[in-house]
Amino acid sequence: MTETSATAQGATAGKPRTRIQRRNRELILEAALQVFSQYGFRGATLDQIAAEAGLSKPNLLYYFPSKEAMHEALLQTLLETWLDPLRALDPQGAPLEEILAYVRRKLELARDYPRESRLFANEILQGAPRILPYLESDLRELVAQTCVIIRGWTAEGRLAPVDPVHLIFSIWALTQHYADFEVQVTAVLGEGDPFEAAGAHLDVMFRRMLTP
Repeated sequence: MTETSATAQGATAGKPRTRIQRRNRELILEAALQVFSQYGFRGATLDQIAAEAGLSKPNLLYYFPSKEAMHEALLQTLLETWLDPLRALDPQGAPLEEILAYVRRKLELARDYPRESRLFANEILQGAPRILPYLESDLRELVAQTCVIIRGWTAEGRLAPVDPVHLIFSIWALTQHYADFEVQVTAVLGEGDPFEAAGAHLDVMFRRMLTP
C-alpha cells in the first residue's frame, strides 16, 4: 500500500461515507467482481479493475489498499449471501419441503449471482488462502448444526435415511454447477434459460431420494 493510500484510509476510517464515496466503493467492488470472476485472483490486476470501474488507480487505492482487500470484501459479502438459505432451514418445518426450498434457493443464487459463484470456486481451487479459517470454523459449525436437524428428521421417520453432510455437498454441487460451468451448460443446451428445467429435475430427484 502506498503512503498516499494509507493516509487516505486513515483519514476516512471511522467516519460516515459520503454518497460519492459509497457510489465509488460500489463501482470498485462491481468492477473487481467482474475482473476476478473472469481472470481469477492471480490473473486480475489493479489496472484492470481501475479501468473496469472507470477510475484512476490512485483513486482505486484511496478506497481499497490492495486487490486482496477488494477480494476479501467480495468474499465476505458472498459468503453471507450464500449461507443465509442454509441458516433459514426451519427445524419445525416440513422436512422435505424445507430441503426442497433450500435447493430452489441455491439454484436461484446460481442463476442470479453467477460471477459470485465463480469467484468463490476460484478461491477454493487455489486452496482457499483467504477464507480457509472461515470454512474451518463458521461454515463447519453451520453444517454441523444443519446435520443435527436432518438426522433428527430421519430419526423421526420424516425423511429417508441419508448422509446429511453429503446431502448438503450434493445440493451445492448440483446447483452451483449451472453458474460455475455456465459455458459448458450453454454449449450443450444451446440458447435459453436452463434453470426452469434444472429446478424441475432437482425437485424430482431430491423428492424421490428423501421421501420415506
